[in-house]
Amino acid sequence: MAGKDTLVLPAADISTDGDRNPTDISNDEDGKPNTETMQLKKEISLLNGISLIVGNMIGSGIFVSPKGVLIYSASYGLSLVIWALGGIFSVIGALCYAELGTTIKKSGASYAYILEAFGGFIAFIRLWTSLLIIEPTSQAVIAITFANYLVQPAFPSCEPPYTASRLIAAACICILTFINCAYVKWGTRVQDVFTYAKLIALVVIIIAGFVRLCQGYTNHFVDAFEGSSWNAGDISLALYSALFSYSGWDTLNFVTEEIKNPERNLPLSIAISMPVVTVIYILTNIAYYVVLDMNAILASDAVAVSFAEETLGYMKWSIPIAVALSCYGGLNASIIAASRLFFVGSREGHLPDMLSMIHIQRFTPVPALLFNCAMALIYLAVEDVFQLINYYSFSYWFFVGLSIAGQVYLRWKEPDRPRPLKLSLFFPIVFCLCTIFLVAVPLYSDTVNSLIGIGIALSGVPVYFMGVYLPESKRPPIIGKLLGFLTRITQLACYCVVTEMDPVD
Repeated sequence: MAGKDTLVLPAADISTDGDRNPTDISNDEDGKPNTETMQLKKEISLLNGISLIVGNMIGSGIFVSPKGVLIYSASYGLSLVIWALGGIFSVIGALCYAELGTTIKKSGASYAYILEAFGGFIAFIRLWTSLLIIEPTSQAVIAITFANYLVQPAFPSCEPPYTASRLIAAACICILTFINCAYVKWGTRVQDVFTYAKLIALVVIIIAGFVRLCQGYTNHFVDAFEGSSWNAGDISLALYSALFSYSGWDTLNFVTEEIKNPERNLPLSIAISMPVVTVIYILTNIAYYVVLDMNAILASDAVAVSFAEETLGYMKWSIPIAVALSCYGGLNASIIAASRLFFVGSREGHLPDMLSMIHIQRFTPVPALLFNCAMALIYLAVEDVFQLINYYSFSYWFFVGLSIAGQVYLRWKEPDRPRPLKLSLFFPIVFCLCTIFLVAVPLYSDTVNSLIGIGIALSGVPVYFMGVYLPESKRPPIIGKLLGFLTRITQLACYCVVTEMDPVD
């Protein structure tokens, strides 16, 4: 799918040859020429990495609807056990990704790992699914949730106006895209600030709940396991709900090439983030359970808001704002991750060349960020965009499991490959066995939507054949001309050139 037409940009003294190998001879601040490789810069520190993982994992769900686990477990005691099991399972998956990320030092997370282990076709299908449904849909939903909670104080007794919510959501996506286009540091600073904000909000909830607990409000925990549903199907669905709340632990693997000292900071960020999120989730649910009875939780559309009405008095308005801030930070992390996925997909020849370009001065993947923004805005125009999220449960867990199966396969295929972090095979094998269950659950419980999701993934097969598999000489000439034209326009409009791979990789 790559087109080879690139331009010389004389204003920056940068030229690119026809084989996608850019030579960067730019001017420094004193006007003197310097030679620098055109790559994304390593600007993500350990603290930035922790903020990206925590910020993406803790979205609006823990504030709005942590009741999915409670519905199927049917008791406070069993629901807390399932939250803990979900955390342990996610820690195992994150540790496996820590090994993969330090072994395969490419951005792109599961796409890069599947590409390395199983080749281009399956990796393209994973990329196609993310491009067509997973990333734009999830970002549109997060942005709408942000908008709804931002304006909720102005409409306390009714739903916010549809048009207002969508316009605010679109503005949110555009602002965050601009921030990430400007400088990588701007995006990571936004992430840091909003991660701190959501953690403070959750700490307030936890403290308020434990104050009540210390005051003797323990009646909800008498016979905590009474009424528990021990049905295997219900437990499966409860665990599935918990695991979706923990999703996002792979965020940092999307930006591996931009991490300072990734062999140290990638696994350390994961090792710090995962226990923090697990403990916060469990303590937050305990706080909810102290204050609200089961019927109140199951009937509430926003559990944290109901909690605030019972405990925070005049400060109850702060929780809708906290939910909005949480969504804003989660959306920022998602934009960073998705843009790097499209960037890497383009660099590997699975998407047009223009998406693997970076700004010649800011070193940000501007075209990939703008493409991601455009896709999310398109999905904002879909009135029932929330329904689209149901289509990718099957695909999400299938590709996560496949990437970790690739870890086991590479251990056998390339036993002598350098691995700065090497886990026992017990961890990836256990995770792969569990993902078989996670793939089977939506097929059983939501068959129609799962089949639609499979159909969306398979729609990428003819695209792969026409755009990647066929030699460029056998493709319709109009495709090459169109891609060449778009590449030149992108270079001029975005002041970008294609990137080089690090020679050590």
